[in-house]
Amino acid sequence: MDQTNVSVVKYFIIAGISEVPMIRIIIFLLVLLIFVLTFGGNLSIVLLVCLDPQLHTPMYFFLCNLSIVDITCSTNNLHNLLLSFLSGDNTVSVLRCTVQIFIFLSLTCGELLILAAMSYDRYMAICNPLHYNMIMNGRLCTLLAIMCWGMGTVESIPIFLELLRVSCYKSNMVNHFFCDIMPVLKLSCSDARFLDLYILTVGVVISAFCPFLMTCVSYVFIIVTILKIRSTTGRRKAFYTCSSHLTVVSLLYTTLAIQYMRPHSLVNLGSNKLISLFNTAAVPILNPLIYSLRNKDIKAAFRRRMRWDFF
Repeated sequence: MDQTNVSVVKYFIIAGISEVPMIRIIIFLLVLLIFVLTFGGNLSIVLLVCLDPQLHTPMYFFLCNLSIVDITCSTNNLHNLLLSFLSGDNTVSVLRCTVQIFIFLSLTCGELLILAAMSYDRYMAICNPLHYNMIMNGRLCTLLAIMCWGMGTVESIPIFLELLRVSCYKSNMVNHFFCDIMPVLKLSCSDARFLDLYILTVGVVISAFCPFLMTCVSYVFIIVTILKIRSTTGRRKAFYTCSSHLTVVSLLYTTLAIQYMRPHSLVNLGSNKLISLFNTAAVPILNPLIYSLRNKDIKAAFRRRMRWDFF
């Protein structure tokens, strides 16, 4: 379709990462391996948390929610790349593309909120341990999880509705490997000022900055409390309980900032695809690795389940 023409579009063509056959094969095998490991690793955490009574704590309850987000997000973002290679069909309907954008935005907002809830949980465990069990009860944890999932969905509904109202596009070629909000908006010939303003205010300020601020404030109090602990062993143990979460938070916010917070003049479409691929494919697999390799409770629960299954 001519880039200068304006017309009604019924389907999009997903450009993918590369048109070179050998590179496409390598990328497909790599993404397939990552997807299988992501699905298996996060599903293992969900099953461990559900089956092992010793993991029925607020921290692992939120970790279970985080794993569900990672499974859903990686499936939503990578299935087009995998299916298009197998079938040779890289087209997607406008409605399906819009739904994919909605799911991706909802899950991203929900994930940031879940990480903020996990930081609050760590704050209560370290800074207020005597009242931890009374405050972080099952009712509050369930309420926080519902709020995280609900707010992520509600914040993305206006974008979904506005995308449904877009009547024409300059082209139907989406220069990405999945339906992302920015590549699709660049193709729109409709008035997108509301979406730009909404993404800036709600997307950046509320959905990203507020959870980031809550996480930072929680860790400021956590660090101050840890520094007040006299024994080196006590400080090391306190920091160890939140090191995995801090690693995941740092990794996620760094990749999101590199991907979405760069000036347009510095954005290279090729590098942006690779950053997005890392964010949507590699980060979800790193979460279970970080929590399993750096967490004694997860490793102990895994050993208990293996012994139980063996016998």
